Amino acid sequence: MILTFGSINADLIVPVPNLPQPGQTVLGGSYSLLPGGKGANQALAACRAGGAVMLAGAIGRDGFAAAALSSLGSDGVDMRLVRDLELPTGCAIIMVSAGGENAIAVAPGANLAVQSGWVPDELLRPDTILVTQLEVPVCETQALIRRARQRGGRCLLNLAPALPIDFELLPDIDLLVANESEAATLPADPPGIAGRLRQALVVTRGAAGASAFLRNGSRLDVPALAIEPVDTTGAGDTFVGVLAASLDLGVSFEAGLRRASAAAGLACLGRGAQTAMPGAAAIDSAVADLAEN
Repeated sequence: MILTFGSINADLIVPVPNLPQPGQTVLGGSYSLLPGGKGANQALAACRAGGAVMLAGAIGRDGFAAAALSSLGSDGVDMRLVRDLELPTGCAIIMVSAGGENAIAVAPGANLAVQSGWVPDELLRPDTILVTQLEVPVCETQALIRRARQRGGRCLLNLAPALPIDFELLPDIDLLVANESEAATLPADPPGIAGRLRQALVVTRGAAGASAFLRNGSRLDVPALAIEPVDTTGAGDTFVGVLAASLDLGVSFEAGLRRASAAAGLACLGRGAQTAMPGAAAIDSAVADLAEN
């Protein structure tokens, strides 16, 4: 089972010809209101890739709540640990350029009230993969990782956004996933960080694919799909969710990386973080194309 502990947002997406510079106003096209948040995105990506997924998080009691949850239930994500609070639902303002690049500002809302204590101990089993990010309080994420490790669960932390964490936590983490800018905030080079983890540091590199630095000193590189991106908003979250789902299904680590990389590429072919996330059949078909790149 995959237990995702993280943020749930409504994404307000504005297409723009180019991302604005400081002090610049750019006129965009018609906006879209879509579900998002790293926790929800990764949960949905894992579910579509074949994983059994439970999401723990929070929404508000407002007009954005329905939009934030609109894809999760219909795709089969278990939301028993999602609470509704007297706070605003988290909201992300996402500008997407004509070239597919994005700039994002997030108003966390109810996400800042998420508590690790909402997750009962009986869900933190050896057959559980805990997937976490840093859009909910870091102290709560760290506390849940420690509890999961004590009970034998596997822990994946996505270092996004790149906030300070207690690096004494690294030995409790199986997989740390970061993009290149996030990895640059770590206090050591990738092999040095990997040596403190239980399994590996995975650095995603966009069009260059991804690199995994393993605890034993070895390195795995996987290519990216050769695509013309439409919207890269959900690519990183898709990578994380599909990697977790692949490992939960018993796929080898290298094969899981390939599935994750292929899925991340497919997620860039449509607009919106969740709407473009692929299913298992599409992912496995794209892996064959990935191998030829």
